[in-house]
Amino acid sequence: MSAPVIVELDEGSPAAEAGLVIGDTVMSLNGQYPRDVIEWQRLVDEPDLELEIERGGLQLTVDVEKRAGEPLGIQVDAALFDRVRTCDNHCDFCFIYQLPKGMRRTLYLKDDDYRLSFLYGNFTTLTRFTEADLERVITERLSPLYVSIHATDPDVRTHMLRNRRGAMSLRWLEAMLDEDIEIHGQIVCCPGVNDGVVLDQTLAGVLDRYNRLASIAVVPLGVSRFSPNDNMRPHTRDEARAVVEIVERWQETYRELLGHRMVYAADEYYLLAEQPFPGSAAYEGADMHEDGIGMATTFAAEFRGEVDTATSTASGFFAWVEGARGEGYRAPRTNGDVTAEQPVTLSTRPVRTAAPVAVLSGTLGARIVAPLIAEADEAGLLSAPTRVIPVDNEFFGGNVGVTGLMVGVDLQRVLGAEPEGHRYLLPDVCLSNGTFLDGLGVEDLPRPVEVIATDGISLRRALGIRVPRHEAQGTTP
Repeated sequence: MSAPVIVELDEGSPAAEAGLVIGDTVMSLNGQYPRDVIEWQRLVDEPDLELEIERGGLQLTVDVEKRAGEPLGIQVDAALFDRVRTCDNHCDFCFIYQLPKGMRRTLYLKDDDYRLSFLYGNFTTLTRFTEADLERVITERLSPLYVSIHATDPDVRTHMLRNRRGAMSLRWLEAMLDEDIEIHGQIVCCPGVNDGVVLDQTLAGVLDRYNRLASIAVVPLGVSRFSPNDNMRPHTRDEARAVVEIVERWQETYRELLGHRMVYAADEYYLLAEQPFPGSAAYEGADMHEDGIGMATTFAAEFRGEVDTATSTASGFFAWVEGARGEGYRAPRTNGDVTAEQPVTLSTRPVRTAAPVAVLSGTLGARIVAPLIAEADEAGLLSAPTRVIPVDNEFFGGNVGVTGLMVGVDLQRVLGAEPEGHRYLLPDVCLSNGTFLDGLGVEDLPRPVEVIATDGISLRRALGIRVPRHEAQGTTP
């Protein structure tokens, strides 16, 4: 067990009024030692807390007067105070094995912790799940959770996870579904391993045993040039088309028997298959953007003004918990100082300038954004010449083309050949606390960039496109 350290303190909060300061280590709350921020939240909801803290080597007791449910007013340095449950699988398709050496240490951590699944939407295979974990999930209603299924055939799943417990660990999935825990599944589809007939069998197995799943995301594996496994390769166009066909066929089966489609193919499959994206109605309101599902359709609707509220592609699943520091998808995308020459504030105001505009994007994202820019140009909505710059991901190589994995060194290469004086728009999804995955920051780029939120409304406003209110709301004037 480690103890949480205070890293943020709200001015005027009960914690501040009681004399707590940033840097204090909280040893106990009302005599209890929380394992994580889930237990922390339950404890700090109580009135009149007694905190045992350590400050500068001294042990102190601080009494905090507060009402039941009133925020304590602090954030701590971690979501888990005991040891993170790491992953003991050895999946050939795991992207962590495909990272180059020398990156931030935290990028190499493989977790398989159901608490991080609840807190941040991380996927767990359940191979390290226990009876005690099941009891806690059920009694504390830790929902939703996110589970990696990959295959329902025990032998195939064991082979994919390279872990003999993979054959039986889905029994925990069934047990949680029996207790009405909301669970979202994921299938990483690997050519020649769990696609084709195996994918058909998996979706049949879901119907037989796990039909109370909230959703299933079928996503392609990512293969970087650092992959140590020669048997892992990207999908061909025909293989992608076969995956889409299987998914759409099972959607109709699920809709007929269960009342909803349940299973969805990632946008990347439609790009690889060179097929149009489904309409918004086909996603039935499912929020699966972090799996790359429905993002293209939603982005287009936002950009065209068909909706007036952006759907974030970066969410946390316990965002209200007091004390949970932003990590992973919940971490701030920018740090306020986002250009080499001057800070750019993320703004909701339309920008109008005659300077030519370039939208930076991964190669896959460019195939979504470029037609929208062309459509806006043809309609006369752009106030300046606008183009999309696809950024080839030479850092990771392979089939990596998503915008979220753009890195500083590739942007340096691309922007170094671009003219000065243009506006360069950079989606914030490739940043974490203002830093790219390769450790570079936007201040290291050879041209100033404007960091914008990764949604269609933010891009539309950055380009100065105004949409009448009646159009945004879908009404007539």
